[in-house]
Amino acid sequence: MKKIISRATICGFALLAASGCAKLDEKLYGSKSLDDPNATAGAADLNGVYSQLYGQTDQANTYALQEHPTDEMMGPTRGTDWGDFGTWRKLHTHTWTPTHNQVTDTWDQLNIGVFRASQVINAASDNNIKAQASFLRAYFTFQLVDLYGQAPFRDPSAPPSSIPSVKTRPEATAFMIADLEFAETNLPATSANIGVANKAAAQALLAKVYLNKAVYTAATVGGPFTFAKADMDKVIEYANKVTAAGYTLEPAGKYFQDFAWDNSEQSHGNIFGFYNTTTSAPASAKNRWRMGLHYNQTPDGWNGFTTLADFYNSFEESDERRGVDYPGLTDIVGLRAGFAKGQQYGPGHKALTQRSGKPLDFTEKVDLNFSTEAQGIRVFKYFPQPNANGTVNDDNSSNDYVILRYADVVLEKAEAIMRGGTDPLGQTALSLVNSVRTPRGATAFSTIDDAKMLAERGRELYWEGWRRNDLIRFGKFNDPVDQRPLATDKTRTLYPIPQRAVDTNPNLKQNPGY
Repeated sequence: MKKIISRATICGFALLAASGCAKLDEKLYGSKSLDDPNATAGAADLNGVYSQLYGQTDQANTYALQEHPTDEMMGPTRGTDWGDFGTWRKLHTHTWTPTHNQVTDTWDQLNIGVFRASQVINAASDNNIKAQASFLRAYFTFQLVDLYGQAPFRDPSAPPSSIPSVKTRPEATAFMIADLEFAETNLPATSANIGVANKAAAQALLAKVYLNKAVYTAATVGGPFTFAKADMDKVIEYANKVTAAGYTLEPAGKYFQDFAWDNSEQSHGNIFGFYNTTTSAPASAKNRWRMGLHYNQTPDGWNGFTTLADFYNSFEESDERRGVDYPGLTDIVGLRAGFAKGQQYGPGHKALTQRSGKPLDFTEKVDLNFSTEAQGIRVFKYFPQPNANGTVNDDNSSNDYVILRYADVVLEKAEAIMRGGTDPLGQTALSLVNSVRTPRGATAFSTIDDAKMLAERGRELYWEGWRRNDLIRFGKFNDPVDQRPLATDKTRTLYPIPQRAVDTNPNLKQNPGY
């Protein structure tokens, strides 16, 4: 029989109500059911776990929950466009509820990922397959812990009718550390591409877990947080291991080659993500440019999300990360890499217009509820490869999509030193931050503190899905921002457990404030 990770099995996970289970597609992987206690998991089964990860490239769900509530992204409604029953507005204004569609859908996606990884871990005999599945389970668990503060778990060998247990935030943190330690021990030192986990991927995620451990083990949701020296030393230890593996920062003038169409060959710092080619792009990065491109740009886009003017203005004009003409892109289709503000141009440097015929001039001013189609600064961190004739076919964009990269690890090490950790290599937080900052054309800092560290992480990692995580750790997530004029309660640093999950699993307890 075909091996099916069945709808019945996943619904038995007792995390999804019947309506949620009805949305799941049955997927075929290999030749024997992992529900069979005598089954042995192989590479085909592992592919099923990786495929669950591909949803991270969507503009919604995990990515949206990590970016839209922050100071660097919003999704304004433009007339009848992008209303979507208020889903984007509610994320930016911190007014979501336990029935919010993206809160519910993200919960489903992540928990299915944990379960599929657990199936492979239980059934695999090959330690490399087991280690990759352990890394993937840790990643899904990390997102659950970070977003929701609880992690349901059901052993795949348990009957479908069993009610999943629930790991508390500290318990789930210890669980994913154990998964990652196993992965680090058993994964290879190198892999064919960034789409296959290796030791450095496990080490980079371990550094991130230890850096956030104070948040995940705090007595009160939203802090205050106490960063233990032992945890900060672990961040430094794992960061040094990643450095020893040979990853480096991009040289001056090459920031965007981590995200360009040829980043598989050009990047020196991409550690883990999704490997895409022009013939096979299972997790295409095209959502990242289409969600901001205007309908009349090349390629055309969805004219959606923008950054906030205050965030854009935090960059020095000389900072490459703010935006540059990119060879092979700007000269062919007019699109610049980075932030797009002001008059926009198309092929042949033709000045573009809106659908009404007015100039397509992206403005700093934007209204979350009532924006025109040209309001808001756009972001094109990823971008497609144009054809010589000025057209773009981005159906299979070859940009690798990046989840973990070396610049993040360097800044995490700097933060850990700033928070009291000791580096056996003798580097300082200031020198590390400047090693990231100055090649981009930004002025070197003479001192470093919390505010500068947080701001620099934003400038380096904008729109990569880490901003909410950073703001919470620095105690700034609930601060007022443009279009959210009042501070919000610290309980908003966690999303609610979806109501249908609480209703079907008595072991789940709703988070404070909901």
